[in-house]
Parts: sequence; structure tokens; C-alpha cells
Amino acid sequence: MSGILDKERTIAGPGFNRWLVPPAALAIHLSIGMAYGFSVFWLPLSRAIGITAAAPGDWKISTLGWMYTLFFVFLGSSAAVFGRWLERNGPRKAGVAAAFCWGGGFFISALGVVTHQIVLLWIGSGVIGGCGLGLGYISPVSTLIKWFPDKRGMATGMAIMGFGGGAMIGAPLADRLMKAYATPASVGVWQTFLTLGIIYFTAMMIGAFLYRIPAPGWAPHGWTPPPPKKAAMITHGQVHVSAVHKTPQFWLLWAVLCLNVSAGIGVIGMASPMLQEIFGGRLIGQSGPLAALSTADKLRIASIGAGFAGLLSLFNIAGRIFWASLSDYIGRKRTYAIFFGLGLALYATVPFAGRISSPALFVALFCLILTMYGGGFATIPAYLADLFGTQFVGAIHGRLLTAWSTAGILGPVLVNYIRELQIGRGVAPEASYNTTMMILAALLALGFLANLLVRPVASSRFMSEAELAKERKLGHEPGKEEAMRPVAASPSRASWAAVAAAWTGIGIPLAWGIWKTVEKALSLFR
Repeated sequence: MSGILDKERTIAGPGFNRWLVPPAALAIHLSIGMAYGFSVFWLPLSRAIGITAAAPGDWKISTLGWMYTLFFVFLGSSAAVFGRWLERNGPRKAGVAAAFCWGGGFFISALGVVTHQIVLLWIGSGVIGGCGLGLGYISPVSTLIKWFPDKRGMATGMAIMGFGGGAMIGAPLADRLMKAYATPASVGVWQTFLTLGIIYFTAMMIGAFLYRIPAPGWAPHGWTPPPPKKAAMITHGQVHVSAVHKTPQFWLLWAVLCLNVSAGIGVIGMASPMLQEIFGGRLIGQSGPLAALSTADKLRIASIGAGFAGLLSLFNIAGRIFWASLSDYIGRKRTYAIFFGLGLALYATVPFAGRISSPALFVALFCLILTMYGGGFATIPAYLADLFGTQFVGAIHGRLLTAWSTAGILGPVLVNYIRELQIGRGVAPEASYNTTMMILAALLALGFLANLLVRPVASSRFMSEAELAKERKLGHEPGKEEAMRPVAASPSRASWAAVAAAWTGIGIPLAWGIWKTVEKALSLFR
């Protein structure tokens, strides 16, 4: 089995079609992206004993929510710890490890539900599953960048789009499974965990075994690398992962990602309640604040809020592929300048939309903001490759993801505590978000400055040819002579048929997830 997983066994042969790699990456990212949809389990798990209502001994939603926190803490930490291991052992071995962690986490969580041990849910899904998230998230990054040197942003955008879209498929599927498995003695969660564990394990294993890496020296048919330019943002050298933290560029990009994600997570966490509390009865053609409405009217508005959340998820996903692809043409630094500059203006405009009572403007602002939140995730791997080279980009990306873990704590804490402070001072709930939006806008201003300071990496930081050859040998990559062996001029017709089959296999569940999300979002316009 170890031979099958060895890195040298994944080197693509002549004529391999590079468009087979993005579906493999999507198979893994769509699976681990279910982490965003785990809130679908909170309510059923909170009445695992009482079944129809919470009973003594049932878990509180706040207790269950620690699984969500653990996901992103261990995603960032495992990506940082295992990034270099991934580069040396290849994406297939990392993908298989991710499948065992993520799928196995569901199995352990199912046992936790059956035995009613919350610790098993924290360890199973939170810790072990979180490690699967980290390994699965970074497993395709360097591979895709090496296969698409001419379209780095688009390639990583396609894969990371899957992480944003995983909940679109997983959440409605989990909801259907729980309803199918529910009985008078069970809420159907443990059975759903087992089913999803099997589905995700299978999908991730297929993706892992479809991974291939190009031989060093490979280039797309008909593409010629652009000549080096003085002070260009795209380097032609390689910075070692152990030296990257000594460069100011790494820490500037760490700040760029952390500040962009902190502001974005803050917005995601409060977008739906903001819509409901700011506009209240106006969302259903009535007057008065949300608190003054009847229970039936509040349920109608809650449905609109859920539709709004679904709409935001679509724009989050669309932004990942749109902005990352655009960055291939305008450059990564300009793309982030747009994120921060335009984002600052949009955040500052949100309170204005509330003052003029315009739900349409409010929704439009948030949808555009979410495209840039998703685009920030998808563009950062290409930014790293531009600055530090492609040899260690997966490992460097893993270390940079600690910024995501930090932002996962910073963003929600800022939003929740500022709101509580405002309400404690007597500010109306619908007005309590104004200060919060201005503080989040200030984070974007800091991010704009950090991005502005990014400069090309000094040539003294690059590895020598001898150091690079040594690392490639440690990474079980072929030598220069073997790397330059002839490759087919273009992929065969049979390979294009395989590409069509792979994209169809990925496209069907993704299309179903998009449709279910659109169906839910339509409630916003009824």
C-alpha cells in the first residue's frame, strides 16, 4: 500500500491531461467544506435525549459550537505542522490521510452521539476531523499551481471554491438524511454521521488517487514562461520553507489574510441577524422593530434571513473563482488592493443602507463583500507562489493558514463583544451594528497598508541550484535529466473523455447543491 502512495508513483506520464487534477481537488474540498454546514446538526443534537424537545442531560448549542471552533483551530495548526511533510510525500498520501481523518472523525462522532459523550464529538470531528481539514485543504495547492503556471489564480480558485461550496451539498443532504433516519427514539444524527463519513471517505479517496504531479521542467503545451523582469512581483527563484518566516513578505501576507478574513468572518456571523434586526417588519411589508412582531411574523422573517444566508454562500463561492481568475490578469497585489479599498467603502456604507431603509442596497453590499471574502482565500496561494516560488508553496500556505485560525477567533469576538457593549449602553439592537461595521472597516484599512508594503523578495533569500537539487532529491522528485524527458505535444482524445467524466461526476452534486441554495435564497424575494 505504501508503494501506491509514494510520491514518485504519482508523477504523470506523457500526455496526461492537467484538467483531470481540478476535479480531484474538488472531490476533497467539497467533502471537507461540510465543516461550514455543521450548524445543521446543532438543533437535533441539542435534543438527542428529549427527541422532540430539549430534556435534562441534553447538550447546549453553545457546548456543541466548540466543534466549529476546533475545526478551524486544528485546520490552521495541522496545515502549518504537516505542510513540509506534504511537499516531501506528495498530495496523494496527504489526501489519503485527510480522508481517514475527516471520514473517521464522523465515525467517532457517531459513537459519541450513541454513548452521549460530548468529548468524543470534540475529539472526533473537532480535533481529528480538523486535522483532516488542514491536510485536505492544502493537499492540492502546490500541485495545481505546478500544473497551471499560466493560470495560477484560476487553478487554486477552482479547488478552494469547493471548500466554500461543500456546505451547499452537505447541509441539505444531512437534513434529508436526519429526517429519513429519525424515529420516535432517535433524532437520526448518529446514522447521518455514519452515512456522511462513508460518502466523504469514498469521495476523498477517489480524489486522492486521481492526483498526479508534473515532472520538474514540465510546461503546458505551447506556453513559454515569461522572461524575468527586474522588481517583478512574480519571482523565478525558490525560497525554502524554513527561511520564509525570516522575510517581511511572509508576515505582511499573514496580516493581509488575517485582516481580510477577520472582517469577513465578522460580517458572515452577523449578516442574517443584522438584516432581521435593522429592517424588522419592513421585510414583510409591515412596520415596527423585530421585537414587536408576532411569533408568526418572526418566523417569516427568520425564513428570509435563512434565504439571505444562502444567497451569501453563493456569492462567497462565485468570488473564489472570479477574483482568483481575475488576479491572473491584473496581478495579486492589485486584486488585494481592490479587496481592501472597495471593501472599506462597502463596510462603511452598510449603516447608510440601514438609515435609508433600503434592504435591496443592504443585500447588494453584503453579496459583493462576500465575493471578496471568498476571493481572498482563493487568491492567497497564487500570491505566495508569485513571491516565494512553487517548490514549497504548499508548506508555506500551510503556515500562513495560522492567520485563518487567528481570524476565526478575532472576528467573532470583536463583533459579539462590541455588539453586547453597545446594547449594554442602551443602544437599540438595530443600531448596535454601526460601530462594529466601522471597526471592521478599520481592519480593512490596516490590510490595505500591509498589502501596499509588499515588495518582491530579495534574491539573497533564494535557494542555490545545489540546495534546490538536494530538496528535490529529498522529495523523491526525478533529476534534471529525467525531468526533461519528452512529453506528448497535447493531451489525447481519450484523456479529454476522462476529463468530461470527472467534471460530470463533480458537477452533478455541485449543481444540486447550488439549486438547493438558490431555492432557499428565493424566500428573500417572495
